[in-house]
Amino acid sequence: MEIPDPGLEVRTYFVREKNALVARADFGEMYADLVLHEVDSGISHAPAYEDLLRDALATMTLHCAARPRSEHWAWTIHTQEPLANVFVTGDSSVGSVVGTVYSEDVKNSGKNLLYAQCLEKGGEKDRLSIVEFHGNDLLKAAETFYTQSEQRPARLFRHGPEDIVMIVAQPDCDTDWLDSLNEDLVRRLDQDVTLSLLETRHYRFFCGCSQDRMMDVLLPVMRTNPTGLFGEDATIRMRCPRCGKRHLITKENMEARVAERLKE
Repeated sequence: MEIPDPGLEVRTYFVREKNALVARADFGEMYADLVLHEVDSGISHAPAYEDLLRDALATMTLHCAARPRSEHWAWTIHTQEPLANVFVTGDSSVGSVVGTVYSEDVKNSGKNLLYAQCLEKGGEKDRLSIVEFHGNDLLKAAETFYTQSEQRPARLFRHGPEDIVMIVAQPDCDTDWLDSLNEDLVRRLDQDVTLSLLETRHYRFFCGCSQDRMMDVLLPVMRTNPTGLFGEDATIRMRCPRCGKRHLITKENMEARVAERLKE
C-alpha cells in the first residue's frame, strides 16, 4: 500500500531530566482529509460523532508515533453518550491512520470501553487489552489506557483547536512533574524543560479500500452461498469497516470474480 503523499508531521521529543516522551502534531491537514473523504463517500455524521472520530484519529496518530514502527494498532471505542462505536487503526510502517464511527444499531454495553489490539510485524501473536473509562473525552480515555494497559502514565492536552500534545512516561520518569502538568504549563513546555528531538514521522488519513478488495472479502461466501449473499437482488452495498466508504457490488461482477479465481 502506497500513501499518496507524506501527510502531516508528527514530532517526538525526549524531556531531559524528566524522562518523558513528547509527541505533538497539528491535525488540521488530517481533519481536512477526513472531510474530503466523507464528502466523496456520502458520509455525514452529527457534530458529536464527528468530534469523537477526530479525537480518536488524533490520539491514535500520537500513540503510533510514540511506539515502534513495526506495530500496527487498532482501537474500538464504545461510548454511551453519545452512543457510538468508534474504530481507528494506525500503521506506522506506511504512515496511515484511518477510522470511522458507527452510530446506528449500536448496543449499549452499560460501560465506556476501549478495546486495543496490537499486531507487531514478525510477532507471534496479537495483543489485546480492554479498559473501562469514564466520560466521553477520548483524550482522557487514552490516558486511562496507558495507565491500565501500558502500565505507565500518559497525559494528553489540547494545545490549540487542532494541535494536540501527548506526554508519556519513560523509565525513571519524574511522575510528580508529569502529574502536575496542565494546559498552561504545556504551552510553555519548551521554556521550562529541555526538549531533544527524537524523530519526525508523517501520517495521513488513508484507507486504500477499493471495490476489488471488497469483492475479495465476499469471495468465500459467494463461492458457497451466492443466494444467501444476494438473495433476489442484483447488487448489494458493502461498507468498508475501516473508513466507512460504501461500495456497490454487483452479482455479475462477483460471478466473474469466482470464475476468474477458478482459472488461477
